[in-house]
Amino acid sequence: MDKSINVVRPHVFPNIEDWPISKLSDDRKNFVRDLTNFTLELLLEKHTAKNLGDIISKTVYLEKIRMKKDPWKVDPSTEKKFWAGIEKRQIELNPNADESETLALNMQLLREIVHRYSEEIVGTFSIKVFLFMRKFLTMFFSRLLNAARAKSIFSFWGSKHRLSDRMIVKGEIEKVRKLMKRGTVVIVPTHFSNLDSVLIGYAVDTFVGLPSFSYSAGLNLLNRGLMAYFINRLGAYRTDRRKKNPIYLETLKAMSRLSIQRGVNSLFFPGGTRSRSGKLESKLKLGFINTVVEAQRTLVETGKKDKIFIVPLILSYQFVLEGKYLIDQHLRLKGKERYVRTRDKSNSLRSILTFAWHSFSKASDITLAFGQPMDMIGNPVNEKGESFDQYGNLIRLEDYFKSGDRFNSDLQRDSEYTKILGQRIVERFHKDNIVLAGHLTAFAAFNVLRRAHPDLDLFEVLRLPVKEWTFDRAVLTDVVRQLQVELKDMQERGEIKLSEQIYWDPADLIEDGIKHLGSYHTEKPIKINRKKQIISESFKLLYYYHNRLENYQLDKKIKWT
Repeated sequence: MDKSINVVRPHVFPNIEDWPISKLSDDRKNFVRDLTNFTLELLLEKHTAKNLGDIISKTVYLEKIRMKKDPWKVDPSTEKKFWAGIEKRQIELNPNADESETLALNMQLLREIVHRYSEEIVGTFSIKVFLFMRKFLTMFFSRLLNAARAKSIFSFWGSKHRLSDRMIVKGEIEKVRKLMKRGTVVIVPTHFSNLDSVLIGYAVDTFVGLPSFSYSAGLNLLNRGLMAYFINRLGAYRTDRRKKNPIYLETLKAMSRLSIQRGVNSLFFPGGTRSRSGKLESKLKLGFINTVVEAQRTLVETGKKDKIFIVPLILSYQFVLEGKYLIDQHLRLKGKERYVRTRDKSNSLRSILTFAWHSFSKASDITLAFGQPMDMIGNPVNEKGESFDQYGNLIRLEDYFKSGDRFNSDLQRDSEYTKILGQRIVERFHKDNIVLAGHLTAFAAFNVLRRAHPDLDLFEVLRLPVKEWTFDRAVLTDVVRQLQVELKDMQERGEIKLSEQIYWDPADLIEDGIKHLGSYHTEKPIKINRKKQIISESFKLLYYYHNRLENYQLDKKIKWT
């Protein structure tokens, strides 16, 4: 293993006061004002003056339904009064009022709604709270690691083992650090667990030495007192999945776009939510990705040299805390079958501690791989931030936004750029994905299972009784050996990345994969029983972990004897 991946690097910007997110928080009042005005401009570009009344009425209608059917503790006490007031003022407008009077009222109502949403969305960043959390998490993870490695809670106060021995951060780290000084960095990670944000935030600060990123946090998390306290003070902008009206959605996108334009480094999950199937994301939510393209266009048009860099980040776990819950959801949606609903308890403190304990005590590495940085259309960039096409030719970014010699606004063009960037992010997810022993073992085992039942569809295979099946060790070993050969060739072609275990002898690789894969779960996706037989206690979980390699067409490379 390359030991350099565990280096704790100095901060690119040592003074937290210099961090873009800290400066934005200090100027929060003015930013909320500017966000309100910016959102109004965007709404007026998309809607005519005559349509404003209808948009406001639709928003009021949807908000009344939300308050009645899905109230949260975090909702302001003035919520009903505010929306009742908006509705009343619309109703009381004189039907004989002229267009200018109607427009003036609608503009005032629209401004009040957008300002309310802006105040709700924009977060704050407290240096004191950040420093406390940095110190607390470092101490907590280090102590827990020592206790877990010693198999005793009495070793909680030891200091022999370090978190850097478990959390592996690798990839284009030095390039990202240099790009941080040349423009705005937007990290787009894969998303498998509710713990992703915590682990990314800790790794970026502790091991990579980057300033804190602005990120999205669900407003539902603020229902919890202590968690709400920290989220509100660590730079998160708050999103409410219940609100689907056009005014709120435009304000949310404007928040992302305006903050990026102002140089605030951002992090968002382009898949939108955790991967239910366990697969790497192949379809992305393009809304937030589009804000990157639009922000870059605005910067270019205003003559600024600031550049936005997109950095894919691929997370790899040997087991996912909420894996059982996620695969149940996926299978219910895909197969329309009636599965017993598994309650998602992954947010509880007990579950988080148990997950951490298993990660550390089982020596199960958590890998974060920084992929190839790109510009806003997916072209690779060098350490100076210069863009190059597929032939290695230098690219002038401003040319992407010109028609002839002039800049022009073209929504269809920007939409195409957004699609291209989304495709490039997906490509990097797959090329920079690091295959762990557990991934390969699960993929091979599930293919052995399916091969043995060629007449059954996926759902019939998953319903097979696990107690009646054992994996033939020789067959499994042969399949793993074949896949190793193909994966090594793929790595040579730059199509994937491999952990060191993938180069081991197949028997050792399988043993390592079984040891770590899903070790948190009560029902093991794969294990060795007392009779030294390889079995599974949950075909659904085995399928979930198998899916990590599903999009590579590896099953077609297996030759069955």
